[in-house]
Amino acid sequence: MSELLQFLISGVTVGAIYAAIALGFTLIYNASGVVNFAQGEFVVIGGMTAAALIAAGVPVILAAPIAVVAGTLVGILLYRLAIRPAGQAPLVTLIIITIGASIFLRGAMQAVFDKQIHRYDGFSGDAPLRVGGATILPQSLWIVGGSIAVFAFLAWFLNRTRAGRGIKATASNRMAAALVGINTGRAMNLSFALSAGIGALAGVLATPVTFTSYDVGVLMALKGFSATMLGGVGSPLGALAGGLLIGLIEALTAGYISSDYKDAAAFIVILLVLFLRPQGLFGARIVERV
Repeated sequence: MSELLQFLISGVTVGAIYAAIALGFTLIYNASGVVNFAQGEFVVIGGMTAAALIAAGVPVILAAPIAVVAGTLVGILLYRLAIRPAGQAPLVTLIIITIGASIFLRGAMQAVFDKQIHRYDGFSGDAPLRVGGATILPQSLWIVGGSIAVFAFLAWFLNRTRAGRGIKATASNRMAAALVGINTGRAMNLSFALSAGIGALAGVLATPVTFTSYDVGVLMALKGFSATMLGGVGSPLGALAGGLLIGLIEALTAGYISSDYKDAAAFIVILLVLFLRPQGLFGARIVERV
């Protein structure tokens, strides 16, 4: 029983990281309909920046918000220098641009930082807590709490604020949104900034547990995208649920079968869901009249 509990704790911790990344995907998709494959690089920017600052002697209480701001600024630059100049380009073109941005950011981080693996001490220390015969790192609580806080913020922001409703309206019909007075450019800019900030926050919280290096962003993006697809594209609740489910599937597969198959098991489940319920677990079926 303690073994199962340990696997569940590990799965929820990793799943919370995937959920935070998926929430970043969801925010940009809700604003533009674009799947931003550079989202994983924001996670790396947050973790690497925080690690570099802490190694330089900056207290974690300052390094963490600085790293989040750095990721946010990169997100704004990505929109203004790459996405906005593309104008009304097809969605496929915009997605390819984000893939190119991911490659560029990976090379830039290799040049600015290094190729080494980095970590730093957890916010509340590294002494494990005992829970029902299993152990849990205090940083895991920060990760899970951070993901839940991000989910609650996005749910409130997208549904209760004028800016959030503007983002959703921009995604639904950009021309109609502009005609009713919504600044669609500002909505897109805000969505990229928030998404990048969320990704950087995930990196800051996760690095003490998962470690980080310049090239882990691709895998992070794939797992976050998988969580988005599993839960339902465009649904914050789906992103949260999808991330946790993938984390649990991976942990249980690694624990009871083999760690070699944990990635395969998660993707097989996603394929089954897409075959049986293409809109995901919490996504709404979209019907277009022609």
